[in-house]
Amino acid sequence: MSDVNRLYFGDNLEVLDEHVADESVDLIYLDPPFNSNRNYSVIFGNNRADDESVAQSDAFEDTWRWTHKTEVLIGGLSNSAPARVADALSAYYTLLGESEALAYLANMTPRLLELHRVLKPAGSLFLHCDPTMSHYLKVLLDAIFDIQNYQNEIIWQRSTGKSLQSRRLPSNHDVILGYSKTKSPKWMEDSAFQPYDEYDLDEKTKSKYRNRDADGRLYRLDSLINPNHDRPNLTYEFLGVTRVWRWTRERMQKAYKDGIVVQTAPGRVPQMKRYLSEQRGRPLGDVWTDIPPINSRAAERLGYPTQKPLALLDRLIKLTTEPGDVVLDPFCGCGTTVDAAQRLGRQWIGIDVTQLAIDVITTRLGYTFGKDVFKDIKVTGIPKDLRGARALFDLSPLEFETWAVTMINAEANRKQVADKGVDGVARFPLGAKGQIGKLIVSVKGGKNIGPAMVRELLGAVEARKAQMGVLITLSPATKGVTDAINHGGVFTHPANGQTYPRLQHITVADLLAKKRPLVPPTFPRYSAAQKQPVTLEQATLFATA
Repeated sequence: MSDVNRLYFGDNLEVLDEHVADESVDLIYLDPPFNSNRNYSVIFGNNRADDESVAQSDAFEDTWRWTHKTEVLIGGLSNSAPARVADALSAYYTLLGESEALAYLANMTPRLLELHRVLKPAGSLFLHCDPTMSHYLKVLLDAIFDIQNYQNEIIWQRSTGKSLQSRRLPSNHDVILGYSKTKSPKWMEDSAFQPYDEYDLDEKTKSKYRNRDADGRLYRLDSLINPNHDRPNLTYEFLGVTRVWRWTRERMQKAYKDGIVVQTAPGRVPQMKRYLSEQRGRPLGDVWTDIPPINSRAAERLGYPTQKPLALLDRLIKLTTEPGDVVLDPFCGCGTTVDAAQRLGRQWIGIDVTQLAIDVITTRLGYTFGKDVFKDIKVTGIPKDLRGARALFDLSPLEFETWAVTMINAEANRKQVADKGVDGVARFPLGAKGQIGKLIVSVKGGKNIGPAMVRELLGAVEARKAQMGVLITLSPATKGVTDAINHGGVFTHPANGQTYPRLQHITVADLLAKKRPLVPPTFPRYSAAQKQPVTLEQATLFATA
């Protein structure tokens, strides 16, 4: 196993098959996408798609749809999957019919089989879902991992109950299904306890720890009597009391001198102080209400709709791995698992099918750990040359646009509708009053480019009341494009008087050569700091971070 952390752009089914070895991973956490907010009649009813889009074609359209490919997939699994798995899918077909729910389960099946393959014998898997599909996924996991290797159903309270429900109780929890590869999984027992909070103790603990030392530490008095009464070597008189003690006389005397052993009154049996702060803590249960979701002001918030808190992944990783172990997230999204693993000194593998996710993660890692972190990270699937850029465009024009937009520190427009020349937007401070400027980005990957594309960009700049526009093309500029760009006008920054071409053109080849358009320092793409007034100097620091 390489000691280089790995981030892959691509379908996790292909990446797992080609790049992840058998029994090489210690912990798998996955939060597979499913649009559980859709109407049940849509999810579970017959809903054939006219197109053939597959899993996560867009990071925010998180559902699988039923297509003829789903039928082919189920047919193939019926012949190739283990008998119990094939039987489970057959039963689901009878129960659910040709629905999005069945399409989702069919697409998850080969991925879960691959995850079972790459997991070490002592490894664990945690699948995060919500009650919409948790019961179906559990049966599928039982078939793949064996019901005897089911460990826990963890309930995570992700929000408080809302009072707007009129016909049922609100849904405010997620489910995390825990499985092991074998009957002997790695388990870090000390991590299964939470430190006590002396200001929030349960009644039983509070009734025991009711004494305070001179320094304010909570303690309770505990017996020093040995449960084995046949210990002549531990039978002696101490402070006027003869008993069979737990400790030798020498240890007892030292503890008394250190203030650990106390006698509450002459003639009473001495006892020892047991401090609350020295105890293992409160045992974790399988209902977790102490990890709040990411709120709108959280420092770690990146704007990703399904982002999970670091504390949640921190707990799961500490429970089942040690430093140096390998953590895998095949749907790594905004990279919370990757971030947590990096903080805790674990090796990691992250996979996602969108360029947006890869950009979010690399940006997050750079902000959090500094540029040196990339010395030990291998990113696969991102274009390194023109050939790779063309291959990405042929694979998915949307992913190509996302990659190109993020190359100039702009936010990609991921809506798969007519974009009217707007594939991305970057923002920058205009002055001291908190005014924000906008830079419109248009990306063209085809071979034929012309002045009409520049006119379209200019129209988008004017319609959005933006200050500047940048055209990114895979092909070199024609004379007509260059002339149109050169007649686009000038933008003068009100804060420092610096002038910029209002319209600019840059090729993908230029971007790969680390050239960038001449624009004001822009705000970071994924940071809560974007929402706050930022000075020009601060923006410069963010843009070069």
